[in-house]
Amino acid sequence: MNKGTILIAEDEGRIRRMVKDYLTSCNYKVIEAEDGKEALKAFYANNNKIDLLLLDVMMPYKDGFEVLTEIREVSNMPVIMLTAKSQEYDQILGFKYGADDYIMKPFSPIILMAHIEAVLNRCRYNSNELISVGEITIDKIGMIVKVCNNRIYLTPKEYDLLIYMIGNIDTVLSREKILNEVWNFDYIGDGRTVDTHIKQLRSKIGADYIQTIHGRGYRFEVCVCSNL
Repeated sequence: MNKGTILIAEDEGRIRRMVKDYLTSCNYKVIEAEDGKEALKAFYANNNKIDLLLLDVMMPYKDGFEVLTEIREVSNMPVIMLTAKSQEYDQILGFKYGADDYIMKPFSPIILMAHIEAVLNRCRYNSNELISVGEITIDKIGMIVKVCNNRIYLTPKEYDLLIYMIGNIDTVLSREKILNEVWNFDYIGDGRTVDTHIKQLRSKIGADYIQTIHGRGYRFEVCVCSNL
């Protein structure tokens, strides 16, 4: 049974073949791209069929950040970035551009699969529940978010963060708690990842909904319609 379609954009043929073979053995269909231009071409040709993108940072013609920036203009497709770089700044930059996860090379296929399934599980909502909090409404079956009746576009990770915080209204949530609950696995990083996503979410839903509790974390509060 086909579990979904994954686009892998990776310029190293050995890694690309290893990932493809493993994903295929796990019943995923794989589309390959060996550089940034091919990645975008494959994305536009198969947009409605692709469930997740594995995106290398360092690629010819267009790097992963350029590819991700263009994709995020039109799609909330889940994206996991692959990189050999160890600098924390590269991870933060990837999340700022809308990445959902980050995997450092070298990685094992088993670990890669754990990341893929964790991201897909968080992005696949089967409930048709309509959530309404303050001026925010969320259609979970369509993953459609509106603020003051205006539709906004969130990355899958921003969407997960919003759902989690709405589910814990008026509760102070530490950065560690948010990492554990939203990322849903032993994430290699720190609270700045949460800070980056909170900043991006605030810019889209309005700053008044998420309060910073200094020294403790964040709290989601119901408020009237804010100017975005």
